[in-house]
Amino acid sequence: MSEVLRSGGCMCGAVRYQTSGEPARVIHCHCEDCRKHTGAPVATLPVFGTAQVAFSGQARRIYRSSPEVGRGFCPACGSSLTFETELVEYGRLCAIHISSFDDPESLPPTHHSFDAERISWFDVADDLPRHARLVAEGQLLRHGPVKR
Repeated sequence: MSEVLRSGGCMCGAVRYQTSGEPARVIHCHCEDCRKHTGAPVATLPVFGTAQVAFSGQARRIYRSSPEVGRGFCPACGSSLTFETELVEYGRLCAIHISSFDDPESLPPTHHSFDAERISWFDVADDLPRHARLVAEGQLLRHGPVKR
C-alpha cells in the first residue's frame, strides 16, 4: 500500500508544500481569528502533524496571532496557507487552508470547531459534529446546523 501524498501552494506558486499520510481531521473552523485570516465566514483546514508537511520554494511568512499560534502566508501574493500550533496531547500541528491544495476534493470535512463563535447568519448544511471550541477539547454542541 502506498502512502497518500497531496500537494498544494499559494496563488502565485512561490510557496509549495506536500503532505504525506492522512490528516487527523478536517475541520470547518468558525473562530474569529481564522475568519479574519481568510476573509471568509469559515475556514476549512486539514490538520496534519508538522512531520507530515514539507514546504518548498519561497519561505512562507508567519504572523503570530497569539503566543502559541502562527499563521503562515505567502510573502509574494499574500495567500493564507497555514495555522500552526502545539497541543500537549497532539504535539506540533500544521493545519493547511483547504483551498490551497491542488485537489481539495480529496479532503472532505469531518468536524466543526469554534461553532460557538460562528457568525449567526452562516451555517453549513451537513450533519458533522459541532464543537464549542477545539475538537480536541471535546465539548460537543450538536450534530448538524442550528434548527430554525
